Formats: sequence, C-alpha cells, structure tokens
Amino acid sequence: MIKLENIYKIYKMGDNEVFALNGVDIEIKEKEFVSIIGPSGSGKSTLMNMIGCLDVPTKGTYSIDGTKTTDLSENKLADIRNKKIGFIFQNFNLLSKLTAIENVELPLIYMGVSNSKRYEMAKEALEKVGLGDRMDHRPTELSGGQQQRVAIARAISSEPPIILADEPTGNLDSKSGKEIMEMIKRLHKEGRTIILITHDNDVAKQADRIIRIQDGKITEDTIVNNA
Repeated sequence: MIKLENIYKIYKMGDNEVFALNGVDIEIKEKEFVSIIGPSGSGKSTLMNMIGCLDVPTKGTYSIDGTKTTDLSENKLADIRNKKIGFIFQNFNLLSKLTAIENVELPLIYMGVSNSKRYEMAKEALEKVGLGDRMDHRPTELSGGQQQRVAIARAISSEPPIILADEPTGNLDSKSGKEIMEMIKRLHKEGRTIILITHDNDVAKQADRIIRIQDGKITEDTIVNNA
C-alpha cells in the first residue's frame, strides 16, 4: 500500500546541507499497524509529512496504492490526502469557533459531500467515538480526551483506508491516552492501515511492527508479538 524507495529530504542551511531523511526505504502493507518511533530531531515528523503527502522528497520515490506521488501537482496530492488518509494530531487541530460536528464535517466539505449526507456521516463518526451527546459542544467545552475523540471522528468520517496518527496521546493524561490507544487499535481491527508516529516506547510497542528512525535513517524494523 505504501512504498518509500531511497527517500532523501535535504534542507539547505547556509552553505550546509541537512539530511532530515537520508536514504529511507519502507514498505507498509494494507491493514498493517505500524509505529514509527524516534527522538526529537530524528526525522520522524518529516517522514510523517512524506507519508501523508504533506511534503515531497528531495530524492527518491514514494508510492501510495501504486500511484507515484513524486511528480504530482499540489491539487493531486490534496486529492490523495482527502480520499486515502485520515490524520490525527497531537494538538487535535480543531477549529475553536466550530462545534464538534462542524469540525468533523470539514474534510467532507472539501470532498464535495452534500449537506444532508455530510451531517449524517459526521454524526455517525461522533457516535462511533462515544460523543453522540456532545455534537454541539465547541472544543473549549470538551476535555482533552474528548477533543482527541472529535479529531478521530474527523479522521474516520470519510472512511479513509489509512490513519496517520502523530503523537495522538502526547497531550493527554494517562487514562485518556489509554482510551485513545484502545480506539486506534479498534480502528485497526476494523481493517484500516494504522501508522503511528511517537517518541514513547510504551505507545510504540502496542503496534504490530516498530520502525525506529535516528538521524534520518531507519535503524530498526521489527515485528512485535502482541498475542
């Protein structure tokens, strides 16, 4: 489903070149649950942006579902993001002036879904994460855990096959973090491909496969036995 071949991301800093990604090769199959772990500055955020079609490599080839993204226009990349990838971020990325259901409807607006269908899809997604009774609440009226559940509802509202979660428990207390991880594991059991970016070993080892990145290079790629 996802294939990165000899990926480099190089930034110019004056006369110096900084290799954020340095010859990365990764293949992720459909319905896998993979965590990508590394310390701050390891390249994991750059790698997430690459997988999420939010950035393009300096060198190398990235393919998603057999489509090479390297030479695609920004509009085509946006189209892939909308149809194939649901994003969950550490900071929730909710719009404070919108209600929970309006936040969940946003990606559906970009996809051109009609008003009535959009509302039903958003309502169903919120009910799925246990927030059917909080649809008209704004983010400031919700706890951190509830805000992240709204973000998960937004990520799954269009039923994308891939969920890309960037430090999804990073801003939560341990109880809320566990609830969010259980929700993500449930999404995997329902058949989605999950890619989880984290710096936390305890979070990473809940996946079926751990990819470690350091200084822009893959240092480990291990299958986890969670049986």
